[in-house]
Amino acid sequence: MVVAIGVNYGQIANNLPSPENVIPLVRAIGASKVKLYDADPRVLKAFANTGVEFIVGLGNEYLAKMRDPDKALDWVKTNVQAYLPATKITYIAVGNEVLTFNDTSLSDNLVPAMQSVYTALVKLNLDKQVTITTAHSLAILEASYPPSSGAFRRDLRGCITQILNFHVKTASPFLINAYPYFAYKSNPKQVPIDFVLFQPNSGIVDPVSNLHYDNMLFAQIDAVHFALASLGFNKLPVQISETGWPSKGDQDEAGATLENAKKYNGNLMKLISQKKGTPLRPNCDLSIYVFALFNENMKPGPTSERNYGLFKPDGTPAYSIGFTGNIVANTSSDGPSTSTVKPPSAQSPPSAQSPPSATLPPGSSSTGYLSISSATGRLQFSSIGLFLCLLGFIELAFYTIQSLF
Repeated sequence: MVVAIGVNYGQIANNLPSPENVIPLVRAIGASKVKLYDADPRVLKAFANTGVEFIVGLGNEYLAKMRDPDKALDWVKTNVQAYLPATKITYIAVGNEVLTFNDTSLSDNLVPAMQSVYTALVKLNLDKQVTITTAHSLAILEASYPPSSGAFRRDLRGCITQILNFHVKTASPFLINAYPYFAYKSNPKQVPIDFVLFQPNSGIVDPVSNLHYDNMLFAQIDAVHFALASLGFNKLPVQISETGWPSKGDQDEAGATLENAKKYNGNLMKLISQKKGTPLRPNCDLSIYVFALFNENMKPGPTSERNYGLFKPDGTPAYSIGFTGNIVANTSSDGPSTSTVKPPSAQSPPSAQSPPSATLPPGSSSTGYLSISSATGRLQFSSIGLFLCLLGFIELAFYTIQSLF
């Protein structure tokens, strides 16, 4: 069942409040977990003694260096151990959506980097309190509809199996970034909007499992469960490391409206409060991290990229979804944070980066955190993966329409 809500705290902007002023915003939405795309020391220091759990990120551009056990040990000492136990760092996400970059130099380094960082945790006696994982795009699936047909891309199964074996060995969860928004955006005439927004609808019944689904997110999650089971990993826990909906978009970005964002995230919050699991795993714990905390004005790409935030940079809600607490964000005393990162478009690609040091300098951020829809984006789909996903969702719509007649 859904037992915890988290939020992604991205910082590709030049007008965000200081980390100290972000704390009440996190509390206001009832989030007990925060996911970073780096190990920003300002954030980790500010959240000391708050009880908020953190996923810190180790960027894609660091993977090659992290194969070296000494480099991995230095990184963990500086970016994790130094903040414990005051700041509750519980996970390290090694890389972000590495497998769908279709870059063998990245994917070949992923598992060795995860193993080196884990070894560093063991040496520092931190492996019982900090867990290693990595986040994946839903595009690692070859099929996702009906959920019972869920299967990983054949070209990725070898690498995915290595990752899954690592998860079993270290008792760590499988992280997936799932965005029903993209399915709707690609086929707004055929994908039922109520199904993707958690609105009342007749839903669909999986013809194989006979399970009933009334929202696309849970169908996507169970497709991942079925894919894991097909490789013999049916007991591996799954967490949703990103999901969200943009409140604004360009003319060709169907569905990117404030009202739809309000419905998606508001209904998601209600679903989380009901502590309901997915149809396939009704009693399994599930953590969901909403993307994102802020609108980020320096993100490249279409307008939607800069409008996923629950909050505007001044700390006011982008829209009302029934926050659980009082919002007290004083951004006027210190002014907005000026220690910002350059957007990925202004940075060198990971392969061209200078060799990383053992630490991330203050205010820096991982280039593993990229735009959702840009060519090198966080949700980059291969042409085959996208085609198969769209076929699945078209088929979903077909069955839904059939049921009406």
